[in-house]
Amino acid sequence: MNGAEGLVAMLQQMGVPFIAALCGNGLDPLLAAADAAGLRVIDTRNEQAAAYIADAYARLTGRLGVCAVSSGIAHVNALAGITNAWFDGAPVLLLSGASAGITLGRGGFQDMDQLAMARPVTKYVERITETRRIPLALREAVGAASGGRPGPVHLTITTDALEWGLPQDALDRAGALAPSAPTRAAGDPDELAHALALLANARKPVIVAGSGVFYTGAGESLRRFSRQTATPVVVPIWDRGMVDTPWETYMGVIGAASGEPDLLTQADLVLLLGAQVDYRVRFLDAPPLKPGVKVIRVTCDARQMYQGITPDVCILGDALSVLDGWRDMWQAGELAPHQGWLEEARGIQRAFYGRWAPGERLESEGEGRMDGATLVRTLDEGLAGIQPEPVLLIDGGNIGQWAHMLLASRRYPGDWLTCGPSGVVGWGVPGAMAARAACPNRPVVLLSGDGSLGFGLMEYESAARQGLPFVAVVADDGAWGIVATGQERSCGRRLSSELGPADYAGAAAALGGRGVRADTPRALKAALAEALESRHPTLIQVPIAVGGPA
Repeated sequence: MNGAEGLVAMLQQMGVPFIAALCGNGLDPLLAAADAAGLRVIDTRNEQAAAYIADAYARLTGRLGVCAVSSGIAHVNALAGITNAWFDGAPVLLLSGASAGITLGRGGFQDMDQLAMARPVTKYVERITETRRIPLALREAVGAASGGRPGPVHLTITTDALEWGLPQDALDRAGALAPSAPTRAAGDPDELAHALALLANARKPVIVAGSGVFYTGAGESLRRFSRQTATPVVVPIWDRGMVDTPWETYMGVIGAASGEPDLLTQADLVLLLGAQVDYRVRFLDAPPLKPGVKVIRVTCDARQMYQGITPDVCILGDALSVLDGWRDMWQAGELAPHQGWLEEARGIQRAFYGRWAPGERLESEGEGRMDGATLVRTLDEGLAGIQPEPVLLIDGGNIGQWAHMLLASRRYPGDWLTCGPSGVVGWGVPGAMAARAACPNRPVVLLSGDGSLGFGLMEYESAARQGLPFVAVVADDGAWGIVATGQERSCGRRLSSELGPADYAGAAAALGGRGVRADTPRALKAALAEALESRHPTLIQVPIAVGGPA
């Protein structure tokens, strides 16, 4: 067994279903080992796409996503997807090739300090030049990826380290690995009691539930606790949602450019649960929050305890354990729920999202060009009742804002996958490929803007060739719509934000997929129904007028 074969054996033992990759310098031993062992390789046309596939898989499943690229600029390209995973806290492993170890530092082919470039956006980096080091380095990297607040990790492995023989004892020493090993910590009992007393005495508490709730598997515990205490729950825009069914306590997404239910500024206590302090929660500054607002923070990562703010109570524990502990304490103390505040919050939620409710049925809206709102409503109607439930991905600024406003009261953050807190566009087509690989028995639907689509359009060839069908509904407004709308408001004109006409549907067909154009709601519904039955990746091009929620 050589180093590459040992590496592949360990990944298979963990249950890693595939490696997303683009071939090149330093990768041949790894690709040969994967082929011999039957570990699937999803190959791409761009290293960014390979990394986005690994990132989307991790954010969909909570399990380790793996990508492999060659050295030099290939490694640089892959860092786009790794950075996306870093923003969200998604467990991703980037394997990068390198020339033989003896040539490093001496001007070997594509010789560069790949670790230095990866270090700012990863939790662990290592360059491996000795074959015996591969098993333990992989164990350390995977442990870092899933421990505490999850995140991406990186290993550069030289060609000779992959090719040389690996003694069995080196493999045995590493032991068994798990693809997901979230940190479990119940928190300090005194701090738990202090925080619960603050929550019980608050008049208008709000729970801000971030991606940390998803990665610790605490969604159901949060649902039960929020109902027990009658505390409203909001999710920062782009965080990985754990709300995937109707919750009486769920009030919507916060931090969107197009607005949110006005709950955070009314709160006298904010429970920050697996969430970051950033612009989406208005930095928890007072103002705009109320002066004297109390903040309770729950995090399983000691490095995050005082990120962005000094909370009134900080609990070092995972969301699942802490919520379960609180639930028992609340019941034992026979504490009163915040029912009046919850009813008030529901009224605020209904008033906000009522602005986006359609006035009439879509079929009566005529046959003219759709706008973003009509497109999203039509898509929502077209997916209603589809079983099994489709995986919905959203990629794009302008159309993404419409989706968050119009779907928030009928679909839930756990129902879809967005780019994540990085706010990047262009990950959608690789993300749809990842969703198909992760959920082979569910329909996969991508809602994308035309600007976003341009980053990954060539991957239609990769998807078609490798049997990864999905449906992309592309809102074609001929512009970087969210920027163009903002410029028109602030500058009175568009500045380098327009795109020329393009036959995206024709391009998808030329790359081995299917491409159709839908100009009306009725045509879009028909095209969507047909595409969901197809075994080929399909692109539905929908011309729309520029304009976003206001």
